[in-house]
Order: sequence, then structure tokens, then C-alpha cells
Amino acid sequence: MSFTLQIGESAPDFNLKGTDGNHYTLESFEASRFLVVFFTCNHCPFVLGSDEVTRQTADKFTKDGVTFIGINANSEQTNPQDSFDYMVARMEDNRFPWIYLRDETQETAKAYGALRTPHFFVLDEKRKLVYTGRGIDNPRNPEKMTVNDLERALSELVAGQAVSVPLTNPIGCNVKWNGQDAHWMPAEACDLV
Repeated sequence: MSFTLQIGESAPDFNLKGTDGNHYTLESFEASRFLVVFFTCNHCPFVLGSDEVTRQTADKFTKDGVTFIGINANSEQTNPQDSFDYMVARMEDNRFPWIYLRDETQETAKAYGALRTPHFFVLDEKRKLVYTGRGIDNPRNPEKMTVNDLERALSELVAGQAVSVPLTNPIGCNVKWNGQDAHWMPAEACDLV
């Protein structure tokens, strides 16, 4: 069994608190045609570097019924900046066009098989996985990017086409797992392609 959710598999449900104080499950987004669940955090330079590109992509596809859901599963013991309070402040400062959820137990990150921050999971109408991996090919320095894999996947999806490149390797910092060294990754976690 692979660590990361496989193309065609159903999205695992979750019940997580958002920075707005509400709790969310997959059913909370039943009015959305498509979902982009992505694992992110408050401090990673790859996240900070690509946040504005992610914002542009989210804004571009809102009209097509695409909802973005950011999830921070990083251990605040590893990096105190990944606490819920910092998440709330970050959303207030940046007004990102997504719901930002806290996965304190890291169960959701494990269920999806999140490898890095950021790591994107695109779900179709039936909440089956149709794309997973990176957003862009240079998230730390987006001015040097040559491809936006997430935007291509969403363009194909909303047009009713098959996603031509369903798998890419996420690029970023590894998820900070509770009780582990900052650079530790589960043994079964590996590149997707």
C-alpha cells in the first residue's frame, strides 16, 4: 500500500477546526463542484514563495465551482509558528481565498499521505483523486517557474477532460511530524513519480 492517496481513490473524510472557529468535514463542501485539498503551513519558504500563485489559481477557478481547502498538519513542537494562533493571524493578514484548517493529530495528513508543504490533492465531483503533487515547479522562487501543474490539472478537469499529468512530486519542506526530527519522513513515504 502506498503512503500517498492513489489516483482514483476516494478522499478520506476529516473533521477539522478552521481559523474562522468552525469545524469542517468533506460534507461541508458538498455545494462545491471540485475540491483542492492542500497541505500547507505558516513558515515554509516553499509555501510562502508560492502562496500568491496559489491565490491566483484559487481565484481563477472559483467561477467553475472549485473550492480550496488548506490544511496545516505541522507539529508546533517542531516549529511554534505552526500553531493555530499563528494560522489565525496569517489568514487575517493575507485574506487567502481558502478555508484554513488545523490537523493537530495529523490523522488527516496520514490519511491523504501528505509528503511536503505544499502538497496538493485535486478531487472531482465524486471526491475521487484526479491529481496530486506540486502546484508549480519552482514554489520557492515562483518568478522562475516554467509550469503550473495545478492550474493545468484544474483547467482540464473543469473542461471535462482527463487530467493529462495526474502525478507530480510535491516540492517543499517535509511535513513536520509529532515527536520526530524536523527532517524525518515515514519510511513508506517516497516520490510519487
